[in-house]
Amino acid sequence: MVVFPPCKINLGLSVLSKRPDGYHNLETCFYTVPWLDVLEVISSDEFSFTSTGTVIPGVPEDNLCVKAYRLLEKDFDMGPVKIHLHKIIPSGAGLGGGSSDAAYMLRLLNDKFSLNLSQKTLMDYAAQLGSDCAYFIQDKPMIGTGRGEILKEISLSLQNRFLVIVKPHIHVSTADAFGGITPKESSHAIETIVCEYPVGEWKSILKNDFEETVFKKHPLIKSVKDKLYGLGAMYASMSGSGSAVYGIFNSDENIARHFPDATVWAGNVS
Repeated sequence: MVVFPPCKINLGLSVLSKRPDGYHNLETCFYTVPWLDVLEVISSDEFSFTSTGTVIPGVPEDNLCVKAYRLLEKDFDMGPVKIHLHKIIPSGAGLGGGSSDAAYMLRLLNDKFSLNLSQKTLMDYAAQLGSDCAYFIQDKPMIGTGRGEILKEISLSLQNRFLVIVKPHIHVSTADAFGGITPKESSHAIETIVCEYPVGEWKSILKNDFEETVFKKHPLIKSVKDKLYGLGAMYASMSGSGSAVYGIFNSDENIARHFPDATVWAGNVS
């Protein structure tokens, strides 16, 4: 079986408070983008994990796809499998590629082995793998709160917009991004902004709290955001904890050509 895990962007991200468990309470809007990895799983005589495409750091057992398999293996007799991941979504970008791979691994195993797990159960498993993994169990825009694992479906569509994602050759670790954050309550609820305000008004009110810290450390990332606005973006923001920056446009003006030294995805979203 083959599946195609997508990435996501964050429409706003507020870091509200520090939790007793060491995590932070957040509010964000997750939106799926069809920049895709390729994940294949077949039954085998012995377990194996291989990857191609963008190099994935670390050992195979640390990969979230493997962790997803091991998680279900504890509860279900699936037998050994051969996993191959062709990695396209860049890492360290705030696009949730690894989380998407993990969630789609759970979904694939559920279908392949007829585990009959409900969506709620799959989301519970996914939440054990990472804060935003549960989002990728469903393919819908959602508000994420808590660590990002408490999800609420919303009515939001960017269907008639053109999206450009620019990933400079910079890796921003989540730990470093959180290290410079001072949690604070937001003056505008993200759900209210994205559901009730037109995209053209987001610039002044829809914020990503990580930008201030990350931009100071990596001015190049800020320059990408400024350039997207200069090229006519209705709204531009860093996604997650960075380093990818996206711009929402009314039409395709061949914007990708303006970023020859970065990894770029451009296209329409549903």
